[in-house]
Amino acid sequence: MKQKGTERTQHNGHGNSEIQQYGTVVNRPISLDSKVRQTNCEKLNQILADTITLRDMYKKHHWQVAGPTFYQLHLLFDKHFAEQAELVDTLAERVQTLGGVAIAMAHDVAETTTIARPPRGRETVNVQLFRLLEAHEQIIAETREAADAADEDGDLGTNDILVSEVLRTNEFQVWFITEQLANTGIEEKGGAEAAMPELAGSRRGGH
Repeated sequence: MKQKGTERTQHNGHGNSEIQQYGTVVNRPISLDSKVRQTNCEKLNQILADTITLRDMYKKHHWQVAGPTFYQLHLLFDKHFAEQAELVDTLAERVQTLGGVAIAMAHDVAETTTIARPPRGRETVNVQLFRLLEAHEQIIAETREAADAADEDGDLGTNDILVSEVLRTNEFQVWFITEQLANTGIEEKGGAEAAMPELAGSRRGGH
């Protein structure tokens, strides 16, 4: 039977090599209370986990897209992937700057993300696009809430990153993805389930 967690680490001979536990913050002389830094690290890590998931979804769609719009979407998805990858670094570095520990490994991200897990196989272009829009909307909602909280707490650095980089990048990408659905008759989110029952089924099934 395979060992898990710290048992597996110890079995591999590394012992308990952690110098800081996830979910904690160390002292940072940046004129912010430790409770504020810990709360904002928690919010940032949630956004980070969802951003990593969205980033990887863009790469999945980049590889698997099919149909007459293949070439333009192949390029667009990869461009958005690169932009999301930059946000991943920015968010992770902000968590570390605040004295926290940034979430990083794929299995931890999978346990933390709020974004629905897509299937391994290929999906139609419209399903791909709606999956991306839903993920963006989730991140945008989280980002607005976290930015407001950071502003109220006086954490202007976190607020600035969330508004000027995370929020604006996601809103801009939503514009490009939405325009891909123009004139399809299902541009509005409310029409997604009726037009694509397979997407509705994946939502009901969870991650």
